[in-house]
Amino acid sequence: MADISTNRENNPEAFDEFTQRTKKTKTNHGDEQGENGRESGKNVLSGFQTTTVLSDSAREKTIFVHGKLADQNAVVILEKTPIREGALSEIFAASTLELDMRNDIYCTYRLRSPPHLNEMKATVVCPATEKHVQKYQRQESFLVEETTDDYQSITLPFIQKQSFSVQWVYNILEKKAESERIVFEDPDPKLGFVLLPDFKWDQKQTDNLYLIAITHQRNIKSLRDLTSEHIPLLQNIFQKGKEAIQQHYSLPGSKLRVYLHYQPSYYHLHVHFTKLGYDAPGCGVERAHLLTDVIQNLHSDPHYYKTRTLSFPLRADDGLLAQFKEAGKL
Repeated sequence: MADISTNRENNPEAFDEFTQRTKKTKTNHGDEQGENGRESGKNVLSGFQTTTVLSDSAREKTIFVHGKLADQNAVVILEKTPIREGALSEIFAASTLELDMRNDIYCTYRLRSPPHLNEMKATVVCPATEKHVQKYQRQESFLVEETTDDYQSITLPFIQKQSFSVQWVYNILEKKAESERIVFEDPDPKLGFVLLPDFKWDQKQTDNLYLIAITHQRNIKSLRDLTSEHIPLLQNIFQKGKEAIQQHYSLPGSKLRVYLHYQPSYYHLHVHFTKLGYDAPGCGVERAHLLTDVIQNLHSDPHYYKTRTLSFPLRADDGLLAQFKEAGKL
């Protein structure tokens, strides 16, 4: 499934503009506070006009739709929310059942639960660029093997030329945006970080717990930049991140998967914390590097990630893949 936590990095100003426009619309219509203090009121998607379905996943219960919203290109991502244990008794008592099939001890039904227990999560990217549309479109993937020379001659120049914006990250670090979502912060400029929920997690249960630790240091783009001098930073994130999750969500470190992505979705060092049993997007071996392994590798070789060959997947429409093909590496 596409990584929906990174809707903002490609066009952060547009994302912020749409967010503010949505809030203003709600205020102008005198919306009341809904359940759990959330704003409820005007349906900002009521005028959405579907152009095409970019991709969908029956397994992930998601669909990615391209269309128009207020005459602007938009991408809407719909996800079925997880079933919460606390809602089971009401689901069983208040739902209606329609029999589909009966065979010996097996029966299947169409279950229609009360509306408040049958919600979906909707993520809106508006105005969406062509890059957003391509990002969520179903694409074939290729595994790239990047040597240290490849990084210097292909990947790094591509990153620098593209000038990927991480202003939305700086907004979080400077408390200009999403400050209310921060679960924990170590303000130390060298060792510190902020910890906040990833947008893939609805925070209603810990089964699919997903948080991101974003470093205060701004000169570390990715795994490739890490050396032994960053070990104290990584150890601090690992230890204090686990402690914060234990305190806030009663989930011990032994039940967490803590890792970095390569290639990352955005080029500012960040660490992923997910529940061990949750098959989070991007947690596969071709992209995820366990933080404990990273620390151990840097202990063994101070420049481990500057010298070794790293493998990672790229989609068919990724500009970096085109650069590797042009260089005769694929």
